[in-house]
Amino acid sequence: MLYALFFIFGLIIGSFLNVCIYRIPRGKSVVHPPSYCESCGTRLKPLDIIPVASWLFLHKKCRYCGTNISSQYPLVELLTAVLFVFIFHYLGLSNSLLPYLLLTSLLIIISFIDFKSFLVPNKLIISGLVLGFGTHLISPTIDWQNIILGFLVGGGVLYVLAILSKGGIGGGDIKLAAMIGFYLGWQKILQGLFLGALIGSIFGLVMIITKKATRNEPIPFAPFLSLGVILTLFLSSYGIFY
Repeated sequence: MLYALFFIFGLIIGSFLNVCIYRIPRGKSVVHPPSYCESCGTRLKPLDIIPVASWLFLHKKCRYCGTNISSQYPLVELLTAVLFVFIFHYLGLSNSLLPYLLLTSLLIIISFIDFKSFLVPNKLIISGLVLGFGTHLISPTIDWQNIILGFLVGGGVLYVLAILSKGGIGGGDIKLAAMIGFYLGWQKILQGLFLGALIGSIFGLVMIITKKATRNEPIPFAPFLSLGVILTLFLSSYGIFY
């Protein structure tokens, strides 16, 4: 029963994350105005915004203007729901549950924004740190020494790599790694960085080999770092990582 509730909760949160992904890069409020069609501007009714179901029942088109609705919307909703269920299965109703759900939500927003626009908004990093500070106070999971070390190690490792690569890593990625370290501590952020860099390197190599990208073409790192962090949590649940 709880798994079903977390899945539904994830779908609802995923619908809100879609709003954030669309509006934040455009400098718009995520709370006002209420949901509307991006093409015709018509305010959407409750039946138009049921996660996943509305997209299917409306045949992937706006009810009012017939414009195609991006498959990103059900993808984000389902991804959020699946990850919420996984995190609940891994952590149960523990002190770590709220921080991990918050971090996962932030990583989904940032990953999709970075993938589309090569941008890691500062407001999301700041919001993440503020929320992380609050959750550490309300439901502490790791000690403050580990929290501060995670922040410094996460940002410090990518800062050094950015210097060595002469700008190959953006400032947004450095701040994102620092924020993740603030949530997870220094061990997990190192593991997440390692897996994210490995996956990103393999992806870049495949893109070059298949001639879908050039060696000098930039690749957004936030999605790979986020995937590395999620895999770290998954592997930790099986005792492979600490």
